Amino acid sequence: MAVPSFLSWSESPITFDQRDHPSHVTRLGCYPLIVNPTIRKKHLTKVLMDRGSGLNILYVDTIDAMHILQSELRLVGSPFHGVILGAQTYPLKQIDLPIMFGNRANSCSEVLTLEVVDFLGSYHTILGRPCYAKFMAIPNYTYLKLKMPGPNGVITVSSAFLHAFTCDREHYELTTMVVNSSELPRLGESLIPAVPDCNKPTSLMAFCPLKETKAVGIGPTDPTKMVQIET
Repeated sequence: MAVPSFLSWSESPITFDQRDHPSHVTRLGCYPLIVNPTIRKKHLTKVLMDRGSGLNILYVDTIDAMHILQSELRLVGSPFHGVILGAQTYPLKQIDLPIMFGNRANSCSEVLTLEVVDFLGSYHTILGRPCYAKFMAIPNYTYLKLKMPGPNGVITVSSAFLHAFTCDREHYELTTMVVNSSELPRLGESLIPAVPDCNKPTSLMAFCPLKETKAVGIGPTDPTKMVQIET
């Protein structure tokens, strides 16, 4: 009979009940889960927990603010998708950083691999499924709380609704700016008539089009009005 091999912290049950309920819940489930971990002794206050992401993303601006040397980064060659429909982007480099949740009385620290990207973001960093798995963390988007096992019991990380609203608004404004910027028109133009070599990303465009998309005209009187769809 095979003996199961249990992961660290798997013996700790995590539950949510009325004790986690905030004084009021605004727009149930509409706000992002924003946490404030310590990353290499730096306390970051705008870190998005994103269960839909298969990567941990760190922005160049955050790297600079944390005074991390470029020599600490290592090259990476795989692109990722999902930021803009029909486009892919290459992370500049990767870095392994220690990330800690909790406080002095009860904390948990793990080393995570983060993809360093050179495009705008409204958060300091985005932590995805690899982070959830490494910390055995469980989110609750009703209460805007994140729980994980720690050496002295379950660690609870809370996100204030007002702070989540502010971050969500900043993200919306940034997204609107990007949509109206010159990058997306350039991306559309690069799809017509050919697809550039994304193995050689340049600083002129953070995103490269995928071959699985095509341009379709939506303006019968204006041929410049195009939209990209998946083929």
